Amino acid sequence: MQTYTGVVTRGINNIYSVIPFDELKLLSAERLFECRIKGKVLQGVDDTYNPLAVGDKVEFTVHHKGEGLITSRLERINSFERWNAKREMNQTLVANMDQILIITSSDDPPFRPRFLDRAIVCAANTPLLLVLNKCDLPMREDMIERFEHYKALGYQTFAMSAFDEEGIVALREHLKGKVSAFIGQSGVGKSTIVNALLGGEEVQKVGQISHKYQRGRHTTNHAVMFNLDDSIIVDTPGMREILVPHNDPVLLGHSFPEFREPSQKCSFQPCLHYHEPDCHVKIALEKGEIHSDRYESYLRMLDSITQRPKEWE
Repeated sequence: MQTYTGVVTRGINNIYSVIPFDELKLLSAERLFECRIKGKVLQGVDDTYNPLAVGDKVEFTVHHKGEGLITSRLERINSFERWNAKREMNQTLVANMDQILIITSSDDPPFRPRFLDRAIVCAANTPLLLVLNKCDLPMREDMIERFEHYKALGYQTFAMSAFDEEGIVALREHLKGKVSAFIGQSGVGKSTIVNALLGGEEVQKVGQISHKYQRGRHTTNHAVMFNLDDSIIVDTPGMREILVPHNDPVLLGHSFPEFREPSQKCSFQPCLHYHEPDCHVKIALEKGEIHSDRYESYLRMLDSITQRPKEWE
């Protein structure tokens, strides 16, 4: 039986839509195969909430017209992982992306830099575009400074409004020829941007803001891949909160570019930049070379990892 290489474009209840790899750019519904995992367990894939995510490259065999069995998952180039507190496992939202767009908003819901910090950690080793949506709404001066600080750290940033055609056209330029995933807090306008990119139709449902909590309501309930001219985009479920994945705590500091140079001078190696003496990251913090709120964000993430039960460390 012939084996094909394909890409997962959607997954619901352990049923995966898979398209042959060489037809990905077309993303034709007629060429999608409805697949299940052979034997229900993927060999060599364990200790994870979901064995497959949108963007995963897989090998599969066709058994009936339009149906197949996934036999293996190929090695990932990168992924966006978060900690699933309920199942106490890492959960992958997307994999093998050319870039990830982390969407936030100026207001309604308010800009939350610590959410953005955590999302950056979850997207380790993936090129990023940090998008500030609803830029026509007022934003506190300290939050403006915080967003602009990301650009100073070397991140690519982009400010826009989903209802401004000029902004949508400019965003399309960032997407050209790439496979891009959209990640964001609920209510920031992520699916509104996707709808605008796809021609203004309500392909993805959009929700209202909960004004009591100043957070969005979930509308997209699973990641799904769309064709956009010469590009591929993936919309993902909005998140009210996000926890960084469980990995070696030392790796956390690798997602903070401002730590890299001073950390090489720390007396203790590896250094967690917390209680250790002669920590040059803390020395740089005291000199004002590291943003105090970014460091506080790091400590909160470090605590969320180290406070988890030992069996996950």
